[in-house]
Amino acid sequence: MQTNKLDAMEARFRSLEDQLSDPSVISNQNKWRTLSKEHSDLGEIVTLYRSYKKVDKTCKEAVNILEDKSQSDLHELAKEELKEAEKMKNELDKQIHFLLIPKDPNDGKNVILEIRAGTGGEEAALFAADLLKMYLKFAENKGWRVELADANETDLGGFREVTCIIYGKNAYSLLKFESGVHRVQRIPATESQGRVHTSAVTVAVLPEVENVDIDINRDDLRIDVYRASGAGGQHINKTSSAIRITHIPSGMVVTCQNERSQRQNKEKALQILKARLYDRAVRESQDKTAADRKGQVGSGDRSERIRTYNFPQGRVTDHRVNVSVYQLDNFLNGNMDGILDVLIEADLTKRMKEGEGSGR
Repeated sequence: MQTNKLDAMEARFRSLEDQLSDPSVISNQNKWRTLSKEHSDLGEIVTLYRSYKKVDKTCKEAVNILEDKSQSDLHELAKEELKEAEKMKNELDKQIHFLLIPKDPNDGKNVILEIRAGTGGEEAALFAADLLKMYLKFAENKGWRVELADANETDLGGFREVTCIIYGKNAYSLLKFESGVHRVQRIPATESQGRVHTSAVTVAVLPEVENVDIDINRDDLRIDVYRASGAGGQHINKTSSAIRITHIPSGMVVTCQNERSQRQNKEKALQILKARLYDRAVRESQDKTAADRKGQVGSGDRSERIRTYNFPQGRVTDHRVNVSVYQLDNFLNGNMDGILDVLIEADLTKRMKEGEGSGR
């Protein structure tokens, strides 16, 4: 039990309670929001630590009674109390240890999900549509809300690329493991010889970014307005509501056309741009320690082949944890938890080792 660290966290928690009731802090909404989040983040572990200290006190009192021969009539009761308190103490110790493991600060955030067809032409685009359906079903199972931001659809109903925003509690903590290359092996609908083809789709999962995370200079943006269109160039509406934003310093381009108004499309496009710029900044920082990231379960390296969907065998294989499930249809229907649970466990084990290695 890291009592010094936990005592410092409890002291900080009390300090935050005082600050949050200070009128000068309440009047400063940005500061109040930041402190409120920190207070909320500390709340669970401080509550557990306080319970731990109470139980620890109960253990010590029971031991004192057992060592006092003059209170022999209370020994049986003290033994039972000590047994129960030690059991509870061990359980609280485990929970506190888990909460002390270094966490991804983005885990609680909403998600920008981008799916792009890679090698394989039309077949890759069709599989991109299959993956989108899989994630939509997964989100539905979790009770999350999804908004489509932009889509480049093919004549056969596939997607060259599609972007959506997923709003849900801890969405990033689960979906971050989906970043990378998804490979599909199956007989395409366009294949007349019955041969199995291999195609690839790239998935990018970005945490939604708030204004406090990254700032964009509006002078660095070029905003173009045009008419939204669907597959085959068919116009979705007759007004110029679609938005294209170009971030001049980076050359990054974001389009959004699925909302009815310019304002809504502009807001979504800026949301996506912020997420991409934040993601790029994080990756540039991580690249400096690239060797340390090799083998990282949740690295999100988009060049890494993370999963294979083999239709002839009805198999899904995740290459990061060497796990295969032979329920392909069920998996594509959004029931991804079997593999995600293994990925989360592997990531947790890795972070526990990192925490122990850093003396946490």
